[in-house]
Amino acid sequence: MAKKESPRNERTNGKTTIAPRVLVTIARLTTLSITGVSRMASVPGGVNRIFHRGIGEGVRIEIEDNQVSVDLYVVLEKDVHVREVSINIQNAISRAITEMVGLQTKTVNIHIEEIQYAGDAVED
Repeated sequence: MAKKESPRNERTNGKTTIAPRVLVTIARLTTLSITGVSRMASVPGGVNRIFHRGIGEGVRIEIEDNQVSVDLYVVLEKDVHVREVSINIQNAISRAITEMVGLQTKTVNIHIEEIQYAGDAVED
């Protein structure tokens, strides 16, 4: 009896492209899942404002030579260890991008824009 090849072992011709928007979504949702992150802050200026990508989502993505550079703009909850939360975000983003789309991260820069205290108004 011949052994059947599983679909994973089959090779097909073609390619997969990942839209930058997908990377923005992965980065945003992964960041928001980290304990200590209150919300994303708006990306200040830059190319994202010109192309209207990631405005208000707190994420700036650049891809060069199949490596992803990520800038995240976050608002943290009060009474968190800022360095620990930042490291947790960096590790989670690197892992998510590598596991989900197979790209390596070159840098993950965290920009703490604000600390959310009880009673502070949340910007939309």
